[in-house]
Amino acid sequence: MSGHSKWATTKHKKAAIDAKRGKLFAKLIKNIEIAARQGGGDPNGNPALYDAIVKAKKNSMPADNIKRAVKRGSGEEAGGANYEDIVYEGYAPGGVGLIIECLTDNRNRAAADVRSTLSKNGGSLAENGSVSFNFERKGLIEVPAEGVDFDNLFEIAAEAGAEDVTEDGDVFTVTTSPSDLIPVRKALQDAGIDYDSAETAMVAQNEIELDLEGARKVSKLIDALDDLDDVQNIYSTWKATDEIMAQLDEE
Repeated sequence: MSGHSKWATTKHKKAAIDAKRGKLFAKLIKNIEIAARQGGGDPNGNPALYDAIVKAKKNSMPADNIKRAVKRGSGEEAGGANYEDIVYEGYAPGGVGLIIECLTDNRNRAAADVRSTLSKNGGSLAENGSVSFNFERKGLIEVPAEGVDFDNLFEIAAEAGAEDVTEDGDVFTVTTSPSDLIPVRKALQDAGIDYDSAETAMVAQNEIELDLEGARKVSKLIDALDDLDDVQNIYSTWKATDEIMAQLDEE
């Protein structure tokens, strides 16, 4: 759990860099469009859309971009793409397992890009099921730690059905079953606790701890995959110490 949270936190920090912002916005827009298409354009009646909008706002996406994405997804405005969900499984250097989730309007392009990026960075595609068996889908709510009492957060989250709450630097991560994600998120909101994101994710059940060199290789591969237009989410079995993560951040 902590390995995933630390990587998510690190990726969040990297995403704040201006050079990454365009890629991040494109992925957030896709999330909004898909949520609006599947559940309608009213965020008050569509929890997935509500959380997609919250995440976009937390990442400073302009309100006009959000509104247009909702309209395209709901069909109110033309221009929405017909995205398809595709999940690839693969291996990074060091035997680290990868789950690569794509949203694409071109299946052949997505497959070719993922395969090529893995190959160029010391990884490989894997057969379906050979990696995913080691992952479990969970609800994850990321809460900024500043001004939040851990014990109070834990009590509120647990009463609402959360499975665990962990502290990773400046972020608390609340873990739930996928079905309890929305009720727990609402309980935090009712208690006046702000959150950065609430979404489901694949969490590794068994992780591989890497040294600096191994972590550097896996980080390079994950960054390359993350740069692909069709890739939405990447989950891995990589685990690293705080010291190694700090060194990677400095690089």
